Amino acid sequence: MSWQKHEGTLFIDGTWQKPEGGGRIGVISPFTEQEIAVVASASRADIDKAVAAARRAYDQGPWPRLSVEERIEAIKRLRAVFERRKEDMAQVITAEMGCPITQSRSIQTTVPLMMFDEQCQIAAESYPWTELRRSASGNALVRRYGKGVAALITPWNAPMMTTVQKLGPALLAGCTVVLKPASLAPLSAYILAEMIEEAGLPEGVVNVVTCDRVEAEYLVLHPGVDKVTFTGSTGAGRHLAAKCGGLLRPITLELGGKSAGIILDDADIPAAVEAMRLLSFRNSGQICTLKTRVLVSTTREAEVVEALADMIRSMPIGDPGDAATHIGPMVSEKQQQSVTGYIEAGIAQTGAPVVGGLGRPEGLNHGWFVRPTLFAGVDQNDRIAQEEIFGPVLSVIAYDNEDDAVAIANNSVFGLSGSVFSGDTERAIAVAERVRTGVLEVNGAPFGFHAPFGGVKQSGIGRESGWEGFEPYVELQSIGVPKDYATSQVA
Repeated sequence: MSWQKHEGTLFIDGTWQKPEGGGRIGVISPFTEQEIAVVASASRADIDKAVAAARRAYDQGPWPRLSVEERIEAIKRLRAVFERRKEDMAQVITAEMGCPITQSRSIQTTVPLMMFDEQCQIAAESYPWTELRRSASGNALVRRYGKGVAALITPWNAPMMTTVQKLGPALLAGCTVVLKPASLAPLSAYILAEMIEEAGLPEGVVNVVTCDRVEAEYLVLHPGVDKVTFTGSTGAGRHLAAKCGGLLRPITLELGGKSAGIILDDADIPAAVEAMRLLSFRNSGQICTLKTRVLVSTTREAEVVEALADMIRSMPIGDPGDAATHIGPMVSEKQQQSVTGYIEAGIAQTGAPVVGGLGRPEGLNHGWFVRPTLFAGVDQNDRIAQEEIFGPVLSVIAYDNEDDAVAIANNSVFGLSGSVFSGDTERAIAVAERVRTGVLEVNGAPFGFHAPFGGVKQSGIGRESGWEGFEPYVELQSIGVPKDYATSQVA
């Protein structure tokens, strides 16, 4: 892989630089449990250099002064390089964090390409960069421009999807960026840096630094940073939000979830259960939007549990590099132990699972695997029904009627995602509108990247994607203009 030639370096100011300190981060394969790479760990001095480069690129460089059309063309060049190297990216993500390769080729690489396309379309066609507002009290030229230097803190579970979700709008708005990828999955960010270099983005517009948590917080609070966006755990997000609040620094947070899949009595049960194959288990259960609580009426509970058990038994478990694999290993030994702890808690509170349980999957004597597990008869207040597990563990909760289903769905500190299954689309939408969550799907229908994504309650602050995804990266300026200022003068 090409990233190997950059081991021990950081991408700062358009060049690959040796770090000031001697820190290193080992990258461990979750399948072989062996070290596959060593990357540099940035010191505070390296963070200073990266922020200074981004600051110069914003304050003095051409990027924020280009037209929107010119920035779109640059992003399209980056997108073209990404598409040409998407298999490299898919292979690296599977190697570093264990996502099954078939899913790496879709959610980890194809989805970012779709995001680039929709971001460029929104920037070109619908985002109100400049508008003239007339009223009896005055006339204003309202303009939106890049906020400045943005610090992007991204997670290990979907490293490119979450990066592009942030990077595209930030760059199109005219911001410059310091990207800090997750320590468990940094190699994909090295590939991205190579792409940025090949696409010819100006020096300092995107800087990539790998580092540990202490240095990451130093970046977030750096005086040269104007905007922070973070995807990760609710605990870490709450901590960073409190710190940013003291600086009056804007921060966007996309945090945890404990989403409900509500199966109404008139739903097509086989279709709903098959949808759960990806809605509940993609990326081996390590996605924040997964529907990990399945809500079904008492009259159809047995039918749904049986169908879910059969579906789970049909999912191949094993080598994430094998195209047939659906469930790969957990990203780390720590994550494996955490998920195992939740399975133990489920057994203690609910009893033996219908499928799965403790121990390694059969035939796998290495790798950080857990058995895909289904619990039935779960109480809505049990630990496994309330806390985010981030692994292939599903809880079935019975409800008495539609109102009860909505109440159970809303009985959560989280509010990120959800699904409603019904043979009547209007009925499903009516139920979805009562669930306190940022996004939902009716019968598994995707909402797309032109719509805002984000959570309520402890699932986050702010939105990404859609034209709303540009808003965190812009400042608004209102300029009073004379009555005779012509609309045609507005760009």
